[in-house]
Amino acid sequence: MCRSWANAARHAAAMLGLALAAQAQPQPVIRVNVNLVRIVATVKTQAGELVGALRKEDFAITDNGVAQEIAVFERQTDQPLSVALMVDTSGSTAKDLKYETDSAARFLKVLLGEGNLEDMVSLYSFNWRVALENNFTRSLASLNNSLKLLHGEAGTSMYDAIYLASRELEDRQGRKVMIIVTDGGDTTSSKNMQQALRAAQFADAVIYPVVVIPITNDAGRNIGGENALKFMADATGGRTFLPSLGAELDRAFNDIIDELRTQYMIGFYPHDVPLTKERFHKLAVAVRRPELRVSARNGYYGDAEGDSGDPDARISISPERKAKKKQEK
Repeated sequence: MCRSWANAARHAAAMLGLALAAQAQPQPVIRVNVNLVRIVATVKTQAGELVGALRKEDFAITDNGVAQEIAVFERQTDQPLSVALMVDTSGSTAKDLKYETDSAARFLKVLLGEGNLEDMVSLYSFNWRVALENNFTRSLASLNNSLKLLHGEAGTSMYDAIYLASRELEDRQGRKVMIIVTDGGDTTSSKNMQQALRAAQFADAVIYPVVVIPITNDAGRNIGGENALKFMADATGGRTFLPSLGAELDRAFNDIIDELRTQYMIGFYPHDVPLTKERFHKLAVAVRRPELRVSARNGYYGDAEGDSGDPDARISISPERKAKKKQEK
């Protein structure tokens, strides 16, 4: 009897030792995020033609390298658009501003004359400061009046404009887009490019820079500003346009409308995602047909190692989640 008890005790001690040893080994940190991650994707052929007839099964998504199951899929989405149209009114744009605003007015007429009746536009101007000319509206008359009153002044606070517009877009429902009409880089912002990009990604907004080139050579053009805008566009799933004034600028606006009308809304609930010390989760969106290419955001802000699990600690929270939390309060 004593020998049996002693054997049992030794066995229990051995099992306890194994358990403690296992606990001492570093374990991968994995959390299930209850928030829906939304992705707006544009698919094109190698020739640049839009593809709008794909199925959910044609897409594959990974979050921090782990394959995810698509929970929401809308083809040629009719979800309402919230468009922040941002016009550079710095001194260097003064002589071309009327041509830009005339083209923008034609764009708005088409955008709000088609599509979802809940589509809305806000208008910002930016030079040394950022001004909200119109909050979200469907009134073409009001938007056109504001466009006509814009005039050029010194300074270019483009990153501040992106940051502030992102904050306003954050709680909007549906798809969120920023269209930035400018001729170059930033000179007077208090925010930097990374802060502006982070705000845009937090808002789930897609950036479409329209860099107007009034001259044909590189001299006098802010290539660094163009590169920064392209970087932000690529990171959010947008596209950069480099038109000259006139027909090319109108064509750029028309191409943006075509893309907005031929997109896919894809959503997933993060599952079994290994966490890192960075809150930024790397997304990869692929199409299973190699002859096609997809444009989509390259990541989102979510959980990181050491988070308490409180949803408020997460950086990226969907508008529906925020609305629910406000009601609970």
